Amino acid sequence: MKSFPKPLSTKEEQWYLQACRNGDKQARDILIERNLRLVAHIVKKYSSSDKDTEDLISIGTIGLIKAIDTFKLDKGIRLATYASCCIENELLMLFRSEKKLSKDVYMSDPIGSDKEGNEINLLDVLEGEYTDVVEEMTLHENIQKLYIYMKQVLTSREQEIIILRYGLFQKKELTQREIAAKYGISRSYVSRIEKRALGKLKNCYDQEEAADSIRQ
Repeated sequence: MKSFPKPLSTKEEQWYLQACRNGDKQARDILIERNLRLVAHIVKKYSSSDKDTEDLISIGTIGLIKAIDTFKLDKGIRLATYASCCIENELLMLFRSEKKLSKDVYMSDPIGSDKEGNEINLLDVLEGEYTDVVEEMTLHENIQKLYIYMKQVLTSREQEIIILRYGLFQKKELTQREIAAKYGISRSYVSRIEKRALGKLKNCYDQEEAADSIRQ
């Protein structure tokens, strides 16, 4: 894999992001170029796929460009965090589009015969529950998105409630009553905060899904 330019420092990144927001096309190009190493790093995780690495880098770069074009400076997250999610999302869209064809062609292809002369295929010899790699990758993608969306749309209190309620970031999962006792508020108030926060997060996923449909 070819080498890529050194990433920008935090100070440089902030300067170029601001310039990009002000319409500076050269700043945008520099942000893309200096973050290509991140694309290559993420692509390495999918090196076992049958896709050419350069092709995957090209697809990942599309995700990087979308990240730079939609990144919001005031959300308190690093560009690399947001861009990683966008890059993986673009790669997963590619894998998902090929998923059905891959299963139809390869999983049902004959690979030999049994002792009685009956044709057998991969589905016949796989033992145990079939692991859907694409679904596992999609789950990982959605978890990454969750953490980004939480910072983008939830208040500090809403984030705390969701983290404790669902045991995120390796925290112990608590009931609504336990959270209420911890903060000295009523259980019904915790329930309202949780419901409101989940609604905001669901809306983020819905908007992303709608955007994916438009792009496809």
